[in-house]
Amino acid sequence: MHVLHKVLLFHVLLYLGQNALGSKIIKGTDAKKKSMAYMASVQNSKGHVCGGFLVSKDFVMTAAHCDSQNPTSVVLGTHSLKNVNDGTMRYIKKKCKHPDYDTVISGNDIMLLKLSRKACLGKKGPIKPIKIPSNPISLKEKQMCSVAGWGATKTNGSSVDELQVVDIPVINPKTCQTMWNDKLPANVVCAGGYGTNKGFCQGDSGGPLVCNGKMAVGIVSFNSNNNCDYPNVPNIYTDISKFLPWFKKILKKKQC
Repeated sequence: MHVLHKVLLFHVLLYLGQNALGSKIIKGTDAKKKSMAYMASVQNSKGHVCGGFLVSKDFVMTAAHCDSQNPTSVVLGTHSLKNVNDGTMRYIKKKCKHPDYDTVISGNDIMLLKLSRKACLGKKGPIKPIKIPSNPISLKEKQMCSVAGWGATKTNGSSVDELQVVDIPVINPKTCQTMWNDKLPANVVCAGGYGTNKGFCQGDSGGPLVCNGKMAVGIVSFNSNNNCDYPNVPNIYTDISKFLPWFKKILKKKQC
């Protein structure tokens, strides 16, 4: 019975327990100042819990599973979480979680956060939205993209104050499904983790997978049992382009 308990516990953790925070960046470097003016730190009363990214003056996009951390605010326009003030912080007015989201392993891990105050944008300022897909996209295998965040730099590590970034390759969807024993949900992108020692870690959830240096195509969703000791299995991101009608309607009406 003891062995059976361990087996059952492992599967519960693997397939359901992944709602824990995404992951800090593994084998990354400090992001260049002002290079990612769209990055957002999603926070609760204790501080940083997830990443996110500004997609309009009114909304930050992140992962639906970050809602379990009871986020109340976002920090914009800074690479250092030590530099938080009234100009960089916005309260969350409303959380627009995808209606079909249940757990990360069931998919639809996407959420929009409506800000209490519009973000002050500037052509050369510290705050600027990132482009998101306006049409379905198809990524090429081994295409190099990047992921950034304030998450842990090792398994079971702590979040960091300085924004980290790392380049990672896109992984073939069929290879990814095989590595995950055909347990992946629909509408995901696989990149990093498998075949490289680079990827995301706990605290990076909700952050963007950025390709071509200018478009957010994925949202950090989950890794294997919160294990950031890569290479193992591919990291999983929500495919933003598969949710176009849902988020376009919200962004247009500015409500959900």
